[in-house]
Amino acid sequence: MNLYHCSIDLRDSAKAMHFAVAMEAWMNALQAQGVILSWRLLRRKLGFGGPKARDFLLEIEVEDMAQLDQAFRFIGSGGDQVEKLHNSVHQMVGEVDVALYRPFPDPERAERMAFV
Repeated sequence: MNLYHCSIDLRDSAKAMHFAVAMEAWMNALQAQGVILSWRLLRRKLGFGGPKARDFLLEIEVEDMAQLDQAFRFIGSGGDQVEKLHNSVHQMVGEVDVALYRPFPDPERAERMAFV
């Protein structure tokens, strides 16, 4: 399992609830196609966070790097409906930082440590 994290600030003109509805439609479409396992959207509470903390956090769970690659290929070649769903979210995004996380220690590392 890998977690693709997107820290997001909206454009000044974007409405948070419109963003949440558009994100739900977009992520549910990706999940229905089997290119992601699950997702969740979180919003910073009471403005609490460090100076670099963005307002929203999107977590997308994928099985492995192959599934993440499949998701990106699907987005790139999914047709008009996929493009429409993607654009409805993307047009509201101002700033975004992304990162990829994995469980730690991962099964391979834990197995190597067991042989020591």
